[in-house]
This record gives sequence, C-alpha cells and structure tokens, in this order.
Amino acid sequence: MSETLLYSIVLLSALAHAAWNALLKGSHDRLVTLTAIRIVGLCFGVALLPFVQLPAATSVAWLIGATLAHYAYYALLIQGYRAGDLSFVYPLARGAAPLILTLVAFLTIGETLAGRQVVAVAIICAGVGTLALAGGGSGTALAFALLTGSSIAAYSFLGGVGVRASGSLLGFAAVLEIATGLGMIAFALRKRGPALLPALRSIWPIGFGAGIISVAAYLTYLLAVTHLPLGAVAAVRECSALFGVLIGVLALKEGFGIQRAFAATLMTIGIVLLAVR
Repeated sequence: MSETLLYSIVLLSALAHAAWNALLKGSHDRLVTLTAIRIVGLCFGVALLPFVQLPAATSVAWLIGATLAHYAYYALLIQGYRAGDLSFVYPLARGAAPLILTLVAFLTIGETLAGRQVVAVAIICAGVGTLALAGGGSGTALAFALLTGSSIAAYSFLGGVGVRASGSLLGFAAVLEIATGLGMIAFALRKRGPALLPALRSIWPIGFGAGIISVAAYLTYLLAVTHLPLGAVAAVRECSALFGVLIGVLALKEGFGIQRAFAATLMTIGIVLLAVR
C-alpha cells in the first residue's frame, strides 16, 4: 500500500473522528453516549478476537499503557466539552498532540522527521497557539483541551509502538477495544448504577453510529503507523481539527468562527506540508 493511499485513508478517518466527537458534544448525557461508543468497540473486539493472532507478549506493557491513556482521554474529553465549545476544545486538543507525540517519539525511540516535516509541525503548533490566544475559550476549557491533547499523544505513542511490537495489527486492536470497553462500562455502572441501561436505550442510535465511526477511525490509525512515522501519521490525523471547527461553527452555531477557522487552517497547512512529498 503506497504512502499516498495510507495518508488519504488517515485523512478520511480524521473526518470520521470529528463527526463522532460532534455527536458526543451534542449529546445531553456525554458519559452515557461515550459508554455506548465503547460498547460498540467492545463488541467489535470480542467478535474479532477468535479470528486473529493474539498480540505478542512483548507488547503487553504497551497495551496496558495504551488502555490507561485511553481512560484518561475519555475523562478529559468529557470535562473539556463541559467547559467549552467543540470548535475550541476539539481542534486545540487534536492540534497539540502531534508536537507532543513527535517529541516523545524522538526522545524515546529515536524517530526523526525530515527538515520540511519539522517546519510543518511548527506551523501546526502556530495554529494551536493562535486558537489558544484568540479562540474565545475560557481558561478552564484551554486547560482541559491541552490535557486532552497530552492524553491523545500518550495513547497514540503507546498504541503505535505497541502494535509494531505485537506482530498482529488486528489482534492488538481487538484486545485494546475489549480492555477500554470493559473499563468504560465498569466506570459508568459505578457512576449510574441501574439507571445506566435505560439511559443507554434512549441514546442508542446515536451511540451506535458514533461507535462504528470511532472504531473505524482508530483501526485506520493503527494500520498507518505500522508503515509510517508516528509523528507524521498523528499530524495528518489531526486534520480533524479543521473538520471539528467547521462542524462546531456551521452545525452547532458556535461563536468565534473566523478566529477558530484561521487557527485550524494553519494546522491544516502544516498537515499538507507534512504529508505531501
């Protein structure tokens, strides 16, 4: 599979990612909606596991780390959407992740980018800074967005290295979906108790659709990082930042559209420079 095709698939998954986040932001009960999304992932993992090779033992530590990072991501994402708009929190979180991930990959596994790619990541960071300073979000929303970006970088790094060590892309993905799904259900049951099931029934169509989109988007990421640099794939995936702004401004009628669109456009320019030869 060519690099161009792989990057194109990742770009499509970016749109899918922004879509399920919009569904989550627009939900009246985000904990229940996120639980429904993870139930879909759990069902996918359980159905897939008997037909794939189990991940190698050397990837277990990475798998555990990726699972914990996903738990942190879910918690921070819910809090971020309580504090701010989709068109502020989402692009800021997604845009901050490539810089963090690229730095971590360089320091830990020696993965480097070409000079042009470094410039591209810098442009993406300029977009992040523009959004943070002129995007009209609160300090609380800004803090949660940056923390969410850190958790994105963490699960991207741990999952990317883990799937390389696992020897089985689908096996790693299946176990990860099962682990994150079980953890999310356990947490939701603790918070909501018997009321969880009726709540899930009330939002199931939205949760089911968002769950399918979420699973497909992350599978695409894991496929891409088996062949391409972690920082580059994560940056292309963060084109979802622009999609998130457009959905927030046009569909959810959020304010500060020009400033947020400008910042997301900067990120997108950096992503294009990163992906195109």
